[in-house]
Amino acid sequence: MSKTYYDPADLRKFSKITEWGEELGNKFFDYYGKVFEEGALTAREKSLIALAVAHTEQCPYCIDAYTKDGLQRGVTKEEMMEAIHVGAAIKSGATLVHGVQMMNKVNKLDG
Repeated sequence: MSKTYYDPADLRKFSKITEWGEELGNKFFDYYGKVFEEGALTAREKSLIALAVAHTEQCPYCIDAYTKDGLQRGVTKEEMMEAIHVGAAIKSGATLVHGVQMMNKVNKLDG
């Protein structure tokens, strides 16, 4: 297997970010942990959201982590793919809506 820039083994090293910035690293992990606690949304729902965002942010570590997490929480492959399509649609729409800004600029410069 060829080596890639993103080494899947690096995901297991994520907690080590506190070694070079303990206070902020710990605050991040405290926050992260709180976010994924059961609340108004279930842990399963949060996992699906995280998976969709992982794809829009194109984070291979997050994709691996939340694919595995989702499967452990009983999320089906169909639900995963649908969540990814939701994320893709929002990302596409957000890109295209900025076309209005370009159109406004063109109209201003042409005016």
